[in-house]
Amino acid sequence: MAFRVGLVGTGGIARAHGNAAKQVNDAVLQSICDVSEEAVNRYGGEFEVENRYTDLDQMLQSEELDLAVICTWGAYHEQVGVQLANSGRVKAILCEKPLTSTGAEAKRMVAAAKDNDVLLAEAFKFRHHPMHLKAHELIDSGTIGEVMNIRSTFCTGGGGGGPEKRQPESNWRFNKAQGGGSIYDLACYNIHHARAVYKADPILVFASPQAGLEVDDGAYILLVFPDERTAQISVGFNSWGSQYAEINGTAGGLRLDKVWNNEGQPVKLELRTPQRSEDFDFEPTFQFAHQLQHMCDCLATGQPHRIPPENSLNQMCVIDAVYQSMYSGKAVELNLS
Repeated sequence: MAFRVGLVGTGGIARAHGNAAKQVNDAVLQSICDVSEEAVNRYGGEFEVENRYTDLDQMLQSEELDLAVICTWGAYHEQVGVQLANSGRVKAILCEKPLTSTGAEAKRMVAAAKDNDVLLAEAFKFRHHPMHLKAHELIDSGTIGEVMNIRSTFCTGGGGGGPEKRQPESNWRFNKAQGGGSIYDLACYNIHHARAVYKADPILVFASPQAGLEVDDGAYILLVFPDERTAQISVGFNSWGSQYAEINGTAGGLRLDKVWNNEGQPVKLELRTPQRSEDFDFEPTFQFAHQLQHMCDCLATGQPHRIPPENSLNQMCVIDAVYQSMYSGKAVELNLS
């Protein structure tokens, strides 16, 4: 029997989740909800979903769901997540990144899920891509020694242009009230990736922003982890497209290109050590389908999710520190252990 999925929010990212449901045999897209009747009907027609709602309470009262997927603007993630968790009508919640807007919001959302025995997971699709799973396998086996430095980018500007090119009314990414900004939209990937590789949280955060009209257009971020290990991150809407990660250890290094957004594209993982030079090629795949399948597997077997909610709570605390450093111009010390 397929797990019944309900989507909250029918904007652009919801289409990726809808296509994932088409590809995963263990899931069926049963209902959708959006505050816009036009949007929900457009999406429902495209994905052939008959159960359409403009009120979340009504959807929860009317539907029996196994999994709810939050696809709203980031500013509303906590509100929707707490409502879903407290409803008693869902078994699991998959929430688009970032989980919330602040660490305080994340704490409330994680607590609501825990209190109601609801599986909560943050939707970092890349964590489920075979290339990333292989990278972790190589790291965990000691192939590149102890990891000491990570460098990564996520730039999407396609040539950049001034802030006037990125009007708040044109896209949520440039809109403060809707949860936009290069940190929330882009750097969250790089930060989560570094924390996952090190299996630790940073103890020192420094960030320097590049201002947009309402939000940060770009940023350079330095994360210092225990034992003097570092992650250097560059993100922005205002510069030519770049998304790669380099992971360097005491005995070798890895390079991953097209590391975050690569739907429909082949990707390559490069391994270099003094004794070994090997490339691992991966055929085009759909990360959202891998993500949904993992969620279904967790529901079916009770196995832990790759991204536990406590990890996402700490993620938001690190992002809080990034913004604190950006506003103050000073490094911020953290102790999340």
